[in-house]
Amino acid sequence: MMVERLVSMGIIKSERVRKAAESVPRELFVLPEYRDQAYDDRPLPIGEGQTISAPHMVFLMDELLDLRPGMLVLEVGTGSGYQAATIAEIVAPKEDPDSWGHVISAEINPFLADFAFANLRAAGYSDRVSVLNMDGSQGFPIRKKADRILVTAAAPSIPEPLINQLAEGGRMVIPVGPVRGFFFGQDLMLVVKSAGEVKVEKVIDVAFVPLRGKYGWS
Repeated sequence: MMVERLVSMGIIKSERVRKAAESVPRELFVLPEYRDQAYDDRPLPIGEGQTISAPHMVFLMDELLDLRPGMLVLEVGTGSGYQAATIAEIVAPKEDPDSWGHVISAEINPFLADFAFANLRAAGYSDRVSVLNMDGSQGFPIRKKADRILVTAAAPSIPEPLINQLAEGGRMVIPVGPVRGFFFGQDLMLVVKSAGEVKVEKVIDVAFVPLRGKYGWS
């Protein structure tokens, strides 16, 4: 039902994203008291004042990332781990053990980092997703450049360390702007690094929780 609705809305466009949406059990990534609402198209609380994004936003961002098997994807803001799992389904599919794709996700809140890791392990993604309890806005402690970067909370501006960590030909999706309750006051930005240039394009207006960390909101 959820997947068909998002396909009919034009949110899910590719077969890769559709398969990820069908494969990841969203009910394993929400709090027990919200499991009967897991497939509603709206954000749900996950504790610590944070939310799991509505499915339409998750898969819109997955489509914007233009994911492919074998990619290294960095995520800032693991939350409950759901979006990382959907990305892992595409970049590291179980049926292709030679793809070498991986997701490294940074979560600054220790409670949520533990929550996400437990969810990912229960759902069978802990071999394809690494969760780090750290400030991902400062970049990741790896030498390899990332093929894709996703930021799941609104930043004041696009963090320079993340731009630097993006590989040539890479893409980043990030919400930018102040937090104004449930009102749309932010821009979802697509960042593309190509031929030595960084191009930034606004996609839509959005409303996300604030990014925490050195390059986030105080």
